[in-house]
Amino acid sequence: MTGLQINMLTPSNNATMDRLTTASYSEDEKMADAGLNSSGVHNNVSCEIQDGSLSLVLPTCYSVIFIIGLLSNIVALSVFFFKKRTKTCISVYMKHLAIADFFLVLCLPVRIYYHNSPGPYFLCKTVGIFFYINMYASILFLTLISLDRYLKIIKPVWVFKIQKVKWGQRMTCAVWVVLFSGMFPFFLENNESHPCSGTCFHFHRKGLVGGIINLIVVGLFFLLAFLFLGFYGKIAIKLKSMSLGNAPQKTKQRKNIAIIKTFVVPIIFTLCFMPYHVLRVPYVLSQMDIIKGLSARQTLHVLNELVLCLSALNSCLDPIIYFFLSYTFRKTILCAFQGQFKKVYAVNLRGTSFVRSVTEI
Repeated sequence: MTGLQINMLTPSNNATMDRLTTASYSEDEKMADAGLNSSGVHNNVSCEIQDGSLSLVLPTCYSVIFIIGLLSNIVALSVFFFKKRTKTCISVYMKHLAIADFFLVLCLPVRIYYHNSPGPYFLCKTVGIFFYINMYASILFLTLISLDRYLKIIKPVWVFKIQKVKWGQRMTCAVWVVLFSGMFPFFLENNESHPCSGTCFHFHRKGLVGGIINLIVVGLFFLLAFLFLGFYGKIAIKLKSMSLGNAPQKTKQRKNIAIIKTFVVPIIFTLCFMPYHVLRVPYVLSQMDIIKGLSARQTLHVLNELVLCLSALNSCLDPIIYFFLSYTFRKTILCAFQGQFKKVYAVNLRGTSFVRSVTEI
């Protein structure tokens, strides 16, 4: 009888155990789909990284940058394209610098709207890549401007091919082609498999190839920065060593003003781009899972977002460079503020030298 009871109860017990196992397995599957393990912890540590106060700070800062950058760059583009003729290669670089800044600020509304929130994967990726294309275009055009300043001040007698308008146009085309070609591999990179990849403009993991490309770009930036600051160091020494003899006091004051104006470019360049690239190395290493500590990743994420916002600020500051380095831009803005619109047309029609204010000592 006992044996019969055992045999009769066994199928029922097995069925009960199967239902319990199935229920447990289904619960585990649900947690796995949510990116959690059985203890309620994210399997992908990047999911645990939070924005905190950045959720308020970044949209606010990007909104201010967008408004100021959009207005100032529309004015700059209006002045540059209003000119009848382009007489110097620095004017070509400044025109494309304004184009890069203009398109960069157009990326900001998407960053603001989808900041730290789920969004269309392809849209967020495209806007993010386009943001970096224009940021590095600004860096390269500022470097070309510094090279032009260097050659005109240090080698005033020589006229190199790279200083001619045709070569300036070729260089700008080369910059855009290289940047779009270099960013193309990031379009092919697919990170959708990670649980937090749906969050736009947040901490995302990088594979080996993507991480190495990022580190190479950082290395190239520091090479450009070394050349950039070297150019302006020699320019400063040259201007400082120029003797005006018994020249009037007014002429000497103009020399000091010219030195100050010359250093507007490296100050803006260093302020906007150096902090971002200094932090970029440990940040990329954390994305590659080489730096594993959660607290370290959290700190790097917050700092990276802040210095990236600082680099976007460059789009608002570049018009200051145009104002100091471009006689035409400066006269146009001053005449416009004074309501002398006929004089604005005359200034642009006359085609005054784009670099007069730097070499005027």
